[in-house]
Amino acid sequence: MPDIDINLFLRRVRSEVKKHKTPAVTEVAQKRDPFRVLISCIISLRTKDEVTSAASRRLFARADTPRKMLKLEEDQIADLIYPAGFYRNKAASIRAICEVLITEHKGKVPDTIDELVKLKGVGRKTANLVVTMGFNKPGICVDIHVHRISNRWGYIETNSPDESETALRGSLPRRHWISYNDLLVTFGQNVCVPVSPKCTQCPLEELCPKVGVGKHR
Repeated sequence: MPDIDINLFLRRVRSEVKKHKTPAVTEVAQKRDPFRVLISCIISLRTKDEVTSAASRRLFARADTPRKMLKLEEDQIADLIYPAGFYRNKAASIRAICEVLITEHKGKVPDTIDELVKLKGVGRKTANLVVTMGFNKPGICVDIHVHRISNRWGYIETNSPDESETALRGSLPRRHWISYNDLLVTFGQNVCVPVSPKCTQCPLEELCPKVGVGKHR
């Protein structure tokens, strides 16, 4: 496996992503409100960023706490987050999550991955995002962009996002943990895309081993 200078790679990626739009969940996270981060993450699953942003704004304008959310009917939540993917299922999950937050966590979002993944519809990716972006605690959120790019760089060699999280916890310097997902999501949406990545436009073109890359631009 290639031996790459991850600090150099991330410096160049950080400079590159300044040219591109901030991911929707990152925009929501700027308020440092764990509840908003959690709910916007639920909305964002299999949904385009622009839809997530608009849906989150509409929903939080009506309800920005668990108690306010439970004053809305499931159909009302669904209407507010439409056309997010699987919006009816997500509305049910949002209401169920809010009920648990009130009955088991005094209306507060838990700050540990172990407790977060017990909530309906919350996997490790979402849990890590809430911990890092909502609470500013160490964690590594691994979505498909992080998994794909980390393997393309040859920084890790894994078969799934969960495996990638474990591998990155062992190799990625701790100072990069919180920012890693943000950087690679933006980079992966705009440059290191899934099919035919834009290698000729990439600031890492001469350094990247392009593991598994066939056709590229």
